[in-house]
Amino acid sequence: MYKQMKLWFILTLSVIIVLTGCSGNSGNKEETANKGESGNTETAANAPEEEKPVTIKVHTFGNEASYNWEKTIAAFKEKYPNIIPEVIVLSEKGDTQEALQKLDLAASSSEQMDVLMFSDPASYAQRVGLGMVAKLDEFIAKDGYTIAEDYKVDTTLNGSIYALPGKFNPWYVLLNKTHLTEAGLDVPTDWTWDDFTSYAKKLTTGEGASKHYGTYFHGPQNGGWMEFMKLALANQAENSEFLKADGTSNLDNPLFRKTLELRLQMEKQDKSATPYTDMMSQKLHYRNQFFNQAASMIMIGSWMNTELGGTEQFPLNFEVAVAPIPKNNAGDEGGYTMVTTDYVGVAESSKNKEAAYTFVRWYTTEGQIAQGKNIPAWNGVDDSQLASIIDIILGATKNPEKVDKASLLNVLSNAKSSKIIPPVTYQSEMYKVINEEYEKLIFDQQDIDKTIAAMQEKVQQIIDANKK
Repeated sequence: MYKQMKLWFILTLSVIIVLTGCSGNSGNKEETANKGESGNTETAANAPEEEKPVTIKVHTFGNEASYNWEKTIAAFKEKYPNIIPEVIVLSEKGDTQEALQKLDLAASSSEQMDVLMFSDPASYAQRVGLGMVAKLDEFIAKDGYTIAEDYKVDTTLNGSIYALPGKFNPWYVLLNKTHLTEAGLDVPTDWTWDDFTSYAKKLTTGEGASKHYGTYFHGPQNGGWMEFMKLALANQAENSEFLKADGTSNLDNPLFRKTLELRLQMEKQDKSATPYTDMMSQKLHYRNQFFNQAASMIMIGSWMNTELGGTEQFPLNFEVAVAPIPKNNAGDEGGYTMVTTDYVGVAESSKNKEAAYTFVRWYTTEGQIAQGKNIPAWNGVDDSQLASIIDIILGATKNPEKVDKASLLNVLSNAKSSKIIPPVTYQSEMYKVINEEYEKLIFDQQDIDKTIAAMQEKVQQIIDANKK
């Protein structure tokens, strides 16, 4: 009964989010590879299957354009002809908030659900907390592999595995290389946040309505896109999240304060970042801001690899390069960045759990290669294959010749995730209060000390309320 009430709360919240115009595409992302040698992709269901075909429903936020479902499913059916996946695309435009709303509605309506996909750890953890997602521990043990060895992303939650990671999308900085050249700036291969703020100032031109900004931050907004609250935290080997591994708050970390200071400096003092009020009131989007050349630098995830050379919707009329997420100090180890993935799990309500798991394991290994859109989180793909993967991805864009491929390869080959801190079931609640207090800061309603104090107090209340 409790979980039922909690699910209806999530449903109501989802409807409110959609009606208020939230379209946080915090997970709309893409890439490829050839099959590697490591990683056991034979599943427990790889034993002789039942002769009677079984149909499984795959609920996903990913549309055909971004996920190549037709090609992917065809490859799966070649190997497993008696398992028939039926893909349910929950948002044709790849809107993850819309997809979550429809997923919750499907769950409350007792529709057939077998495979579930989530675009971010908070959504994943929250639905696990609601009892929507099945444990995969027994399947994984039977197959004889571990998450840490087979994947670059650890999806462990409360000591169990409820999903396997699909793609590996490290974040980076997209650069308008043409603007850099005009400003006499080189493409950075190793830089700091001080360098970034300097670049942003030099790339900012014009005044008033014709002003061009050096950078644009697409978040936070409505408790989503919280990566933009981790600017200085993200490039650390450990403690890069709002919570520490032991579940205590990390908001007293000096690097969290530095993130807020960076946002204030670039928007209020340097005036080199698109104002937050403009982003929210005009419902700005990072693709438009970058491809329309309204901003020269955008920090975003590498799902953008599939669009770097331009698309029908967003043509490329300038040269593009990529830089790593800036470091805090020149002497810091580079490469650490935020990493996003798809969390692919089995529905607790599924009557076809073994067949669903077979699809999940295949999709997060060989399936990522067959899909031809993403760099897999699966360790069966060696980094040395990145060049050919990138060639395939860029080759599908309109103007791949305008992309500085060397800079892209440099960033992707050196990217690494911080030590994974498993998400908590109340992650979205925590995101919401951090977002709310940040807005009071950026709207000049309170100073940075009051902002951090309020965040710490409210986050601690959420932690205490969820202690068992």
